[in-house]
Amino acid sequence: MSTDTDRIEEALRNIQIAKRVRLLFSVVVLVLFAWFFTNALSEVGFSVGEIVEYWPEFTDALGDFFPPGTLFGVVPFVDVSQYWAFIQERNLLLQFQDGNPVLGAVFVTFAMGFAGTILGIPGALILGVLGSERVTPYPFNFIFRGTMSVIRAIPALVWALIYIPLGGVSPFTATLAIGTDTMGNLGRLFTDALEEVEDGPIEAIESTGANSPQKVVFGMLSQVFTPFIAWTMYILEINVRIGVTMGLIGGGGLGQVLQTQRGLFRYTNMMATILVIFMLVVSVEFVSQRVRSYIRGNEEGTSVLKLIVEFPQRMARSIWE
Repeated sequence: MSTDTDRIEEALRNIQIAKRVRLLFSVVVLVLFAWFFTNALSEVGFSVGEIVEYWPEFTDALGDFFPPGTLFGVVPFVDVSQYWAFIQERNLLLQFQDGNPVLGAVFVTFAMGFAGTILGIPGALILGVLGSERVTPYPFNFIFRGTMSVIRAIPALVWALIYIPLGGVSPFTATLAIGTDTMGNLGRLFTDALEEVEDGPIEAIESTGANSPQKVVFGMLSQVFTPFIAWTMYILEINVRIGVTMGLIGGGGLGQVLQTQRGLFRYTNMMATILVIFMLVVSVEFVSQRVRSYIRGNEEGTSVLKLIVEFPQRMARSIWE
């Protein structure tokens, strides 16, 4: 009986010791977190006092972002006519001159994302296929995996800066940067998809006496054709957002208009440009996700409301993707 009691008391002591160790560990982690957080705030010069000091200027700017007006001359409302006037003045959407359509900045931004995606697909396909261990024996496949890793490690904005000697800061170099970025990101997705293919179709192709390229095309790529399309549409979503950020460094399109108006402190014009960016990005993402849902046989695509709510987060993330 005393032996059982001793075991129970020993187990209880062990539980108490474990609880104290976990508590001590939690306190140490909390202290380290507080120390890192405090140093991070100090490093970036964060100051609550500065927020309070400049808060009136911020609220004044908000008034310019959302110029006051009235609906039907009675109900207070945002004067959207000022947005539309700037959109027409700067031809952000589409205008007709002498009966001929003149494409606006929104089409430049979309063109950078679309053309960059198409330019990057061949390189992504080559790197993605050769990076698969099913195609290139280990460790030689890591030559291609490493190439994709290097490309992915450098943000698209930095690639644009690297390409400046080729054509300055322009939509041309921005498109090249997006194409390069696509090779790394899409190629890695292609490699991961090829690693999951079934052996049966490959063995069936081999039994017919097919050579290596035929085994890759008909035995492997045929199995991942649908995922390839889905991943390409997903990368297109990202590239259109990157196309916006390219304009912030002078790459043209909506981003450059936004940067110019920011430098002039024309907040109403900035908001008008942001609205056009919002419409472009959400439209591309909605169409892309509907296509992806369709080819996967899944009719439950992401809702428009979710795309709208998560828009700021995705735009911020795309800067360094």
